[in-house]
Amino acid sequence: MGVKGNKESITSDAVQLTVSYQSKAVLSISPQWMNPGDSVTLNCEVKESSTGWRFSWYKTVPYRAGLPSLLDKSYSVEPLSGYGTTEESYTLSPAGPTDTGGYVCRAVRGDPVYYTDYSEPQFLWSGDLQSSVSLRISPNRTQHFTSKSLSLTCDLKGNSTGWRLMRYTETGVKSGCSPNWGSITGSTCTITSTDTWDSGVYWCESGSGQYSNAVNITVSGGDVILESPVHPVTEGDSVTLLCTHRNQPHTNPKADFYKDGVLISNENTGEMTIPTVSKSDEGFYKCKSDQIESPESWVTVRVPVSSTSVLVGVVVGLVVVAVVLLTIFLILLCQYKQNKGFCSNRIF
Repeated sequence: MGVKGNKESITSDAVQLTVSYQSKAVLSISPQWMNPGDSVTLNCEVKESSTGWRFSWYKTVPYRAGLPSLLDKSYSVEPLSGYGTTEESYTLSPAGPTDTGGYVCRAVRGDPVYYTDYSEPQFLWSGDLQSSVSLRISPNRTQHFTSKSLSLTCDLKGNSTGWRLMRYTETGVKSGCSPNWGSITGSTCTITSTDTWDSGVYWCESGSGQYSNAVNITVSGGDVILESPVHPVTEGDSVTLLCTHRNQPHTNPKADFYKDGVLISNENTGEMTIPTVSKSDEGFYKCKSDQIESPESWVTVRVPVSSTSVLVGVVVGLVVVAVVLLTIFLILLCQYKQNKGFCSNRIF
């Protein structure tokens, strides 16, 4: 309303003002389990609005002064791209061992510019690297109950020297086996009493900078977990998933099994077996028993090189060798004939 002297205007119509939290970017990675040489796509989107944004992608690194970081300074971020692009995706091609790690994205638009929050970090890892160091865990499963013992061992091969155990959680990348994390014996780190904050992706690095396979470990405070393969399974193999109760570890009551949120099996024995695994079986699995759900775990299916492909490779290799040997033979023959005066330069 307006006031002039002792006069007042009538009150205007009401206008509702809505104040919302800062927009947040959402990052997805496909595939999250990579094989060396794969193309990996990072996709960034803003849920509240999809127009007018420019996107930037970052890789997480241990906190460093001078680099952009999240508010809690749990880790810094290194840009993968410049100012940003209108494209919602960024491709790592080909992806390799050095791409293992956490990633975030954010978006910007407007004048003056308006930035979204950084996305929640997503992890890109390799589950089956053939390197000089490998990670072994005991018990050999991806899901674990709280208040239990868990051992992680970095196995070194060949001439590899030195190792360090790494883990990535929502608070960033950490290394070593510190006293408040676990106890160390040789190359084994033992967490004597697991807690939910021990959940994360674990891997080993050798002294020469090689990465081991990585294991995505979930520590659950619930009463049911899903026991699933730690490492990728090979297409054609048999795989068994087991639904386990905290207080009934040696009995397997009736359980329902889900893939990507869809019920796929009801089992009276508490376990489900896929006799011949195919690539289509790859995905997120969980189980439910006595109305209690387990967390989800990702099962990776590795497609082996087919015997046909191997045979074709061998045949091609033999043909190439034969052509090289024939060429060398003809050159030597020509040189011999040139010495005799019989070889024409027009032969080749």
